[in-house]
Amino acid sequence: MDIQDYNNQNNQIPPQPVNPPIYNRPQRQKSSLWSIFRTIIMGISVLINFVLFFMLIGLGVFIFSGQKEGMVEEVVREGAFGTKIAIVNLEGTIYAEQAENIYKQLKTAQKDPQVKAVILRVDSPGGTVSASDQIYHEIMRFRANTNKPVIAFMQGTAASGGYYASVACEKIIAEPTTITGSIGVISSYMVFQNLLEDKLGVQPVVVKSGEKKDWPSSFRAPEKEEIEYIQNKLIKPTLEIFVGVVSKGREHVLTSDEVRELADGSIFGAQEALEKKLIDDIGYLDDAINMVKSMTGIKSAQVVQYKRPFSLGSILGVESKQSLLKLDKNTLFELGTPQTLYLWNAY
Repeated sequence: MDIQDYNNQNNQIPPQPVNPPIYNRPQRQKSSLWSIFRTIIMGISVLINFVLFFMLIGLGVFIFSGQKEGMVEEVVREGAFGTKIAIVNLEGTIYAEQAENIYKQLKTAQKDPQVKAVILRVDSPGGTVSASDQIYHEIMRFRANTNKPVIAFMQGTAASGGYYASVACEKIIAEPTTITGSIGVISSYMVFQNLLEDKLGVQPVVVKSGEKKDWPSSFRAPEKEEIEYIQNKLIKPTLEIFVGVVSKGREHVLTSDEVRELADGSIFGAQEALEKKLIDDIGYLDDAINMVKSMTGIKSAQVVQYKRPFSLGSILGVESKQSLLKLDKNTLFELGTPQTLYLWNAY
């Protein structure tokens, strides 16, 4: 062995142990696939929920859009299945909208053969002459068409037009704290003369075919003759209608002369109204229900009330546009035009 071979042999590096390679790629691939799968599942779930949500809304709109003449029923008192007492609610100041709502409620009760009687629940200070009379007419027509008893149950306030509607019922029962009566008529309008002429410098010009054509006018203070004219043309005739309606509805306990004595616009608490025979009893809702059961011979019945059908417009506030204060020519016209009201105006 020569020197070079010896050196090569001594300098040779001993073989090192080789560790087998670690392959993590399959594990990373498995984890990535699971994340992708989970994301897809979540996306599909969210999409399905959105679809179901809008389908539910669409179904509700479809169902209730066909119930324009009907109402949604809500159970107030549990009772025997197949027999119902329906509560029809008259609430707030009476305008055309309330009259239409009463019409729909009575129509729903009339179409339901399970409804054996109706309770008109009244909490209203009255309103326009026309709308009050429409409600009275609808109650009388319901009674004539169905021959089913209808009683009035007063809560809070049932004055003027609220009482006008109540006397269409066979019986009237009121809570102890109810305010009722106010048999009378009121008409009011605004005069803008000082505002227009003194403040704004506006001079109204009215061209008319006759002396009384613009009586009364919102552009000037009324003369005595104009006030008498309104009394004779609006107040007295509508008061006579009110007195006639009450006389007919309470003819079993009051004469026309007695009604006329009460028709000075006075309000009465429940106890005084009972003493003056404007109502038949004092009690609460359960007492009104028992009164109806006694009149019909019903031992047990479901007591239901009606609500307006669901609509997206009511949720979004579309139907509340009347609550917005608008001052345009139509509003000014309404403010300047006398309104004849069966209304307890305590404001």
